[in-house]
Amino acid sequence: MPLSDDVQFAPHTRAEQILRPDAVQFLVTLHQRFEGRRQELLRARQERQARFDAGERPDFLAETADLRAGAWQVPEAPKALSDRRVEITGPVERKMMINALNSGAKVFMADFEDANSPTWDNVMEGQANCCDAVRRTLEVNAGGKSYRLKADDELATLVVRPRGWHLTEKHFTVAGERISASLFDFGLYVFHNGRESLERGFGPYFYLPKLENHLEARLWNDVMFAAEDLLGLDRGSIRATVLIETITAAFEMEEILYELRDHITGLNAGRWDYIFSVAKRFHTDPDFVLPDRSLVTMTTSFMRGYTELLVKACHLRGAHAIGGMSAFIPNRRNPEVTEAALAKVTEDKQREATDGFDGTWVAHPDLVATAMAEFDAVLGDRPNQIDRQRPEVQVGPGRLLTVERPRDGITVAGLRTNIDVGLRYLASWLSGTGAAAIHDLMEDAATAEISRAQVWQWVHHDICFQDPHECVTPELVRRLLDEAQQELEAANTFPAETLKQARGVFEQVSLSDEFVTFLTLPAYELLP
Repeated sequence: MPLSDDVQFAPHTRAEQILRPDAVQFLVTLHQRFEGRRQELLRARQERQARFDAGERPDFLAETADLRAGAWQVPEAPKALSDRRVEITGPVERKMMINALNSGAKVFMADFEDANSPTWDNVMEGQANCCDAVRRTLEVNAGGKSYRLKADDELATLVVRPRGWHLTEKHFTVAGERISASLFDFGLYVFHNGRESLERGFGPYFYLPKLENHLEARLWNDVMFAAEDLLGLDRGSIRATVLIETITAAFEMEEILYELRDHITGLNAGRWDYIFSVAKRFHTDPDFVLPDRSLVTMTTSFMRGYTELLVKACHLRGAHAIGGMSAFIPNRRNPEVTEAALAKVTEDKQREATDGFDGTWVAHPDLVATAMAEFDAVLGDRPNQIDRQRPEVQVGPGRLLTVERPRDGITVAGLRTNIDVGLRYLASWLSGTGAAAIHDLMEDAATAEISRAQVWQWVHHDICFQDPHECVTPELVRRLLDEAQQELEAANTFPAETLKQARGVFEQVSLSDEFVTFLTLPAYELLP
């Protein structure tokens, strides 16, 4: 649908509401001001990757040592974000949003990123759903049931996660150039809901994903200033939490807080993308080959070092430290699975609360009470534990950059699981579902990235199993893919063409000579 000779977007039933002319002009303004800088930062990622491939490793920045030695603080969180002890996440699907907002969690992160398959329909309906959620008109009738929002004081605070800087929105172009998916998701939400949410006692709040360094945070801060000025909002009205989910960002946590100091409320330990980032950034180095995914737990030394450092950095600067997602989910048809999931979630959240985190993530409403109990036990009536400093935490580059691999840490079972999960998830994603329950775990793009990254590592570093004595080769991967594909075809789980596409993407991102930076890049070109 043309707006002018320069702006084109695909037709949609929600376009008249979401992409009205003034909203489109707002997006175009953001694109024109910031696309050049986005491209520069993406080129800098590639250049740094080339240096990593040549043996360079990240370190704490010498040029910002004075900043880290300073006594600055970030602003106090707004009232609606002062207590974040349990946050629930999920895609921007209407019924799921209602259940999440009603779940009893303190915060709901509506996700346009890893939990959302960005079909044009999902993106546009998601924006409309967010508008209705802000205005408390979100409702749906499904399966003979009616789903509506509870009273305002019972609802979770809405926070939106736009897509990362590396992604584009192919259905909206300016002068033939795709708009940044980050600017598209952020821009539409803040345009339609910024002032409305502030008048309702909360505000335009965001989670920022996949930042690699403080310069990318600086770009976000400037985007937020521009949005506030264009929309007539007070500066600092927009508030953000940054996911520390890349190994390079782990070395720049305080710098990221500083760059976003006009808008930041905290950092989040995005554990699954963080594991993937370690495998991706150092994919050429055999010292960073990861063991079976089930063995890379939060008690692993390099993961524990990263989370302890995050709590220390946040509390030193007066920011919230939010814990990560446990992938275990309950199964209402299987009490034993549910019991095991609740036990594992309890252990995970107890550790986070004891370590000093101010809150945590869950992926299912049935887990809210379990996580809440662990944080209630530590926080009591306090909204957070920012006052708990961690001066004893001393984490150097060596700890962040040392991956432990048990002797028998890579198994045939682990390879089979990676292939099965990767294929199932990609088929789900290509079918329009970005958060999929697979084998009683909640899988999203981040966990699928781990699966395919491990396969790539094991193939390209000639990993062999102890028992049976067999090496991971492209031929073995393809044979196991055949088996997994045949099993799914026999079960009629996905259409044959979708499975074929999913398999093609999985082979591309796990067997190609070059490491594909994100599996969603080739997969996105197959979405409607």
